[in-house]
Amino acid sequence: MSEDQKRADRELTRLWKVRGNAQQMCADRGYEISTDEIEMTYDEFKRKFQMQDGILDRRNLSFRAIPSEEMLAKYTDPPTAKVPDPKPQIGTIRIEFAPDGQIGTKELRTYIHTLHDENFYTGIFITKEPITSMGNRFLQGNQEFKPPGGIETFSDQDLLVNISRHELVPKHILLSKEEKTALLERYRLKETQLPRMQVTDPMARYMGLRRGQVVKIIRPSQTAGRYASYRWVI
Repeated sequence: MSEDQKRADRELTRLWKVRGNAQQMCADRGYEISTDEIEMTYDEFKRKFQMQDGILDRRNLSFRAIPSEEMLAKYTDPPTAKVPDPKPQIGTIRIEFAPDGQIGTKELRTYIHTLHDENFYTGIFITKEPITSMGNRFLQGNQEFKPPGGIETFSDQDLLVNISRHELVPKHILLSKEEKTALLERYRLKETQLPRMQVTDPMARYMGLRRGQVVKIIRPSQTAGRYASYRWVI
C-alpha cells in the first residue's frame, strides 16, 4: 500500500469514527437514529461513501434526525390556562459535515439558509478545521437569522472519541420541566440552590443542554450501589 493510500485510509477511518459518534450523540439526546447507522462497520462506511477515485466528499456524510416521542415530551412545557396546548421546543435536526478547507462566514451563511429553507429546528455543524474568527463573530451575532433551536458547532477532534462512554464519566439524564418542578418541590429548593453546570461543559455540549435545564447525574456508590445528584445548567 502506497503512502497516499495509507493517508486516505487513515482519513476514512477517522471520519467513520466521527460520524458514528455524531449519530450516537444524537441518539443519546433522544433523536431517532437507527442502530444500523450507528453501528455501521468500517467496510460498510467505505463502500457507501468512498468515491471511485478513493476520495470522500465530507458533505455526503451529512444526515438529519427527528426527535422521539420521549424527547418531544421532555421539551414540551406543562399545559397552563393561558397555553393549554404547548408546542415542543425541539424539532428536526440537520447534522452538516463542512467541506474541507477553511470555514468562515460564507459557509456558515449557506448552512443557515439550508436550515431555513428546509424548516429544520436546529443544526450541528461539524468542521475539520477551526472556524475563522469572522465566522465565530457571525455565529454569535445575527440571532434573528438562526433557526429556533440555534446552531451548534463541533470539530472532528471533538467527536473522535465518545466522551459519554468513558468509564469515568457518569450517566447524565435530562429532566423534563415537570420532573424539574417536582424535584425542587420535593427538596424545597430554588433552582439557583442546585449545584451548577456550565453550558460549555463537555457533557452539556454532548447532550445539547440549554440554560435553565436540570440534569440528573448517576454515579456508582460502594454503599448504596449508585446515587443521584443534580446540576442546574447555566
